[in-house]
Amino acid sequence: MNPVAAQAPAVRAAGIRAGYTADDVLRGVSFSVDPGQIFAIVGPNGSGKSTILRVLSGTMRPRAGAVEICGRALNTYDRRALAKVIAVVAQENIVAFRFTVLEIVLMGRAPHLGAFRFESPADLEIARDALERFDLLEFAHRHVEELSGGERKRVFLARALAQQPRVVMLDEPTAFLDLRHVAGIFARFRELAAERGLAVVATLHDLNAAAAYADRVMLLKEGAAVATGTPLEVLTEDNLSRVYETEVYVGRNPNTGALAILPSGRSQGRV
Repeated sequence: MNPVAAQAPAVRAAGIRAGYTADDVLRGVSFSVDPGQIFAIVGPNGSGKSTILRVLSGTMRPRAGAVEICGRALNTYDRRALAKVIAVVAQENIVAFRFTVLEIVLMGRAPHLGAFRFESPADLEIARDALERFDLLEFAHRHVEELSGGERKRVFLARALAQQPRVVMLDEPTAFLDLRHVAGIFARFRELAAERGLAVVATLHDLNAAAAYADRVMLLKEGAAVATGTPLEVLTEDNLSRVYETEVYVGRNPNTGALAILPSGRSQGRV
């Protein structure tokens, strides 16, 4: 491995401008994520969170700015090479055919298989490990459409893990999940960050999840970064009240010391 690339950020975005029409959705967004970090992107609906993931994953070309993944320009990767480095889990994942949970997770091995090559015992072991990490072994041979929304979400997280990426990008990973599984999923990604140096970039509506589990947070408003830093630096009453246009209370969980964020109920803007 190139020693320079080994020391590079897992993700670096510089001056990103992007949009779907003539107007920019993202307006000069810059940040970096180191290997082993969990980086949360938070902000109101329409602030550009999902658009950032589309740009970072190569499914949307920015109008300006640059993206590097593991020290290499994003646009120099071919599709197979990029799929070995980045795994993406969308908000919703549609399955067109009647696949089992194990078959879905094994799809994560596709970038590592040559043409016409079937999964090896090693690939099956990697898939089983991913299932075990997300408490899915008992569902391995069930069809995915038989599962609840939260169980399906965990299946696609396991598929991403089976890719063995260096960066995983999660769009609202806590959707459909109960509190136990939210905590469990972030615990799994924390383990992987420590064990493998996995970098995690996650968009989140849940500010308390961002406060509890992220190493660093970027707060967006109307496509621009209002603040980037640790949860304590970014998730302040002043920042959140300004961005969400409602008064916000930020305190501490008396048991864990983690930030606790609650709306006060008094809106500063129009509903």
